[in-house]
Amino acid sequence: MSSSTVALADADKKLTQFRNCRVLRNHRLVEDDVWVRGGKIIDPEKVFFDEKRQADVQIDCGGSIVAPGFIDLQINGGYGVDFSFDVETVQEGVLKVAKGLLAHGVTSFCPTLVTSPPETYHAVLPRIPRTAGGRHGATVLGCHVEGPFINTDKKGAHPPECIKEFEQGMATVREVYGSMDNVQIITLAPEKAGAAEVIQELSNNGITVSVGHSMANLSDGENAVHHGARLITHLFNAMLPFHHRDPGLVGLLTTDNIPRDALVYFGIISDGVHTHPAALRIAYKTHPSGLILVTDAISAMGLAEGRHRIGQMEIEIRSGRAYVAGTNTLCGSIAPMDECIRFFKKASNCSIEYALEAASLHPARCIGIEKRKGTLDCGADADFVLLNDELSVQSTWIAGECVYRANGVDSNAL
Repeated sequence: MSSSTVALADADKKLTQFRNCRVLRNHRLVEDDVWVRGGKIIDPEKVFFDEKRQADVQIDCGGSIVAPGFIDLQINGGYGVDFSFDVETVQEGVLKVAKGLLAHGVTSFCPTLVTSPPETYHAVLPRIPRTAGGRHGATVLGCHVEGPFINTDKKGAHPPECIKEFEQGMATVREVYGSMDNVQIITLAPEKAGAAEVIQELSNNGITVSVGHSMANLSDGENAVHHGARLITHLFNAMLPFHHRDPGLVGLLTTDNIPRDALVYFGIISDGVHTHPAALRIAYKTHPSGLILVTDAISAMGLAEGRHRIGQMEIEIRSGRAYVAGTNTLCGSIAPMDECIRFFKKASNCSIEYALEAASLHPARCIGIEKRKGTLDCGADADFVLLNDELSVQSTWIAGECVYRANGVDSNAL
């Protein structure tokens, strides 16, 4: 056995105790310790009684909140990188964004591609494999492909010339995307002809289907859920507005015409721009178990005001907002996840626990990874974030390793 193999084995056996903290477990903040070994959260009682050993390392968290690492299911890029446009350098671009997200407590994400030509999907999707996180950056959970099977009337910043129909059903989907091995979520308009059969097949193959960029009425949405759709893309944005005679996709939050075991989740952008605080409160109070905070961040996140790109389109940042260049059409957020969490908590007056779970447990449940991500239960991946009472990130941890530490945080304590 080589020395490096021995070192890895020793690291897997090392028992680390995070103490003096408030841990988010079972929807409550409790004064408890977090025990980590081999990159996983473990039950200390078994160690005490079966192995009769103490921690190898104790880490004083200084009274911080310990919450599961944040999960962003919709992010188009950031720090000058656009996953849909920077085709030749997309691998380096994903790494750059994955690294930058650590400062905001994000430990897992779905790189998102806006509506693009087939050749872009064929080139980009194979270059963004699911990848474990670490010091190099957050975990890549799989791609979120937003389009091109959307409604032109609700295209937002998506280029209309690239929008497609389900001409040959799944055959067209495969032709447009190429390999879907790296795809986790697909956003489509459920009112399109042939959509129901496509939704069913995608869902059967383990892909999360989200409805959005759509003119769908409530019946269209319910039909999509009956066929396996389980997510709504950025609620209230790029869909029919709520109407009392037909609430459209928004009505999925309260409908009783879907299977009883079908919990519909919805992404919502709480950046202070895309969704009014009153709308955030309506969504939260109406269907709290389905609410997922997403950033929908674009390449300009982390950059100064001016002109940038998103997919095939030029955009501009003016007064802290992102628009399609030369218009007043919003085209994505520039707010990072921790900022969205703080804004949502203030706007909704929800508990700290709920705000944090909306960015961790809820997205994990939506894509079926809640046993290993989005939780601090025993057996889960040791991906977590330490925060102060203002919900500012103090440090970020992946597989029990510190991958980011904020300036001014006592390195001796962490």
